[in-house]
Amino acid sequence: MMIGDSDRERVERVADRLHSASIHLLRRVRRQDDESGVTAPHLSALSVLVFGGARTLGELAAAEQVTPPSMTRIVRNLEADGLVERETDAADRRIARVRATDKGRRILADARTRRITDLAARLAALPDTDLQTLERAAEIIEAALR
Repeated sequence: MMIGDSDRERVERVADRLHSASIHLLRRVRRQDDESGVTAPHLSALSVLVFGGARTLGELAAAEQVTPPSMTRIVRNLEADGLVERETDAADRRIARVRATDKGRRILADARTRRITDLAARLAALPDTDLQTLERAAEIIEAALR
């Protein structure tokens, strides 16, 4: 499908608005993370491990778009708090993977619940037609990201 210049401009305007709204939305709900006692970078790395499974330090650094030394510091802190642990690869003992502990999964689940509760309270104040529109928009965004 070819799009003309006016369509392209419209698509870029929508993309710009979605980008901005997404950032503001995440910043707003991220305020709930303070209750977890875990910093945003640590929660983010923990999230990769909880939802994506065990990773090497290099894989985790790449996923979080940070340098390996930065990720090493983050993992050390998460280990000290009992939120992650390292496991040696059975096939190649030189390789260590980092995985979330049960405590780490609980901390992340609780943080997610607080974020969703906060957002749900905001959405509950909207008229039903707006909520239906947002529900459809979420479906569209998920489809666009596949």
